[in-house]
This record gives sequence, C-alpha cells and structure tokens, in this order.
Amino acid sequence: MARPVSSELTRARVRSAWIFLAPMLLVLALVAGWPLLRTIYFSFTDATLTNLQSYRFIGFDNFLEYYDGEWFGLMADPNWWRAVYNTIWFTVVSVSIELVLGMIIALTLNAAFPGRGMLRAAILIPWAIPTIVSAKMWGWMLHDQFGVLNSILMGIGIISAPVAWTASPETALWAVVMVDVWKTTPFMALLILAALQMLPSDCYEAAKVDGIHPVKVFFKVTLPLIKPALMVAIIFRALDALRIFDLIFVLTSNARDTMSMSVYARQQLVDFQDVGMGSAASTLLFMIIAFLVVITIMVGRLRLGEDAR
Repeated sequence: MARPVSSELTRARVRSAWIFLAPMLLVLALVAGWPLLRTIYFSFTDATLTNLQSYRFIGFDNFLEYYDGEWFGLMADPNWWRAVYNTIWFTVVSVSIELVLGMIIALTLNAAFPGRGMLRAAILIPWAIPTIVSAKMWGWMLHDQFGVLNSILMGIGIISAPVAWTASPETALWAVVMVDVWKTTPFMALLILAALQMLPSDCYEAAKVDGIHPVKVFFKVTLPLIKPALMVAIIFRALDALRIFDLIFVLTSNARDTMSMSVYARQQLVDFQDVGMGSAASTLLFMIIAFLVVITIMVGRLRLGEDAR
C-alpha cells in the first residue's frame, strides 16, 4: 500500500509547484511571450514604422523571395550572413578565452593566501559595471588620438603610430572581444570558484599522500568533478554572447565588419524603419538560440541517463 501513498504525495508536490510557479509564468507570458509572438507575426508582414496600421501579410518573403530572376530577403542578404559569422566567431573566441582565464582565476582564488577575501571582491568589479558604462570607458581608452592604450603601447615601443582599434577592420572585432573578456571573465571565474569550493577534500589528501603531480590531479580529479558547473558556465555565457548588442553597438556602431545579429536586426528596424525585416532577423536569432538551448538540454539529459546507468 506504500506505492499509492508515494504516488499521491508526488502528485501533490507537482500541484504545489505549479501553484507557486503560476504567478511567475503569467507575468513572463505578458512581459516576454506577447512581444515575442508579435515579433514573429510581424516577420511575415511588410510592416514599416510608417504603415503599422496598413501592412500586408506576405508570408516568407522577408526571409527569402525569388523575384524576376533574383533572390531577395534576409537569407539572400550577405550582410546578414556576415552578421551571423561575426556573432558565432565572437561567441566561440570570447567564451573560450573567458573559460581559460576564468579557470586560472578561480584556481588562484581557491588557494589560501592573505587578502584572498578582498581580492575575491575586487575581481568582481568589471562584472558589476554596467555594459554601456564599460563600453564607453573602453571606447575612450581605445581612441586612436586620445586613448591611453595607444599612449602606453607607443611609450614602451610596441607600436610606432596610433592604432584605430575600433575603426580598423583588422582590429575592431578583436577589440570588442578584449572588452567582453575583461568584463565577463569574473562571471565565469565566480561560477567555477563556486564549484571548486564544493569539492570534497578527501580525494586531494589521498592524491597528496600518493605523491601524484598537481597537474595530473587537476585533469584526473578536479576537471571531471567540476564538469557540470563548467557546462553551466559555458552555456550561460554562450547564450549571452549570441545575443550581444550593446557592447558592439557602442564601440563600433553599425560597422559591417563587427555587426552582430542583434545589431543587424536593430539596423533594419530603426535605421531602415523596416519592421518586417527587423522582426524576421529577430525571429531567426530567437530560433537559433532556442535550438541551441533544446540541443543542450537533450544532450545534458542523455549524459545524465548514461551516468545513472
């Protein structure tokens, strides 16, 4: 008779969970769900900022249209594909660098030394600064005429002439990556440090007694144990990087060489006043991120199932 009681208790807990989640889900549906549905709807229309009351439904023409022997629409726009490339490149490079630096910082802060608490607090300052503020600050530091970075590099002889870091196609995207790494590496380090703090000390004491090299302990013990936390950190940062807008827009505006998918959508919507095309770009960006989230969840569940067996 214990089985029905347990089943009833489980159902009661599920009902309670849904009751507590209902207000949050309702607010989320009103704040995020309705604008999302409207954006998806507008992506199938020819709406502009001047004809929001008299637009027509045009199907998938904003995404791809064949007319008079030529292809038109978002999927045929080379600027869109350049924005896709920029976004993916930025995500891969910035998250990879942040992962390595975050791991080094977390391992350092996890060690016992005088002043560790103050250093832990200080390391979070870049992450606490609003993105717009840090972008404007770095914009002045990277200025080709008045920037302090050029003055320092010229003073120590690394460069012989000022470099337009955010205006040159060769350096603009790398400059954005550098600023993003400076700002969000503390977030990565914080998540990794939290995982390191939860590790049991028994295995490390046993490895020390056996005389195992610390590097081998890191790869054989530490890294496998913090792997779930690393995956969470990488996923959070990757999803955040895929929708980057403010940092790129403040530093390089609508430059084609650094334009992200979000900046492209904003350009279509605001600069060109094309609500339909801007909504189509936003819809594709949402679909890409949603697809990556679903794949990540499925892979995570599959691995959990394998671990359980």
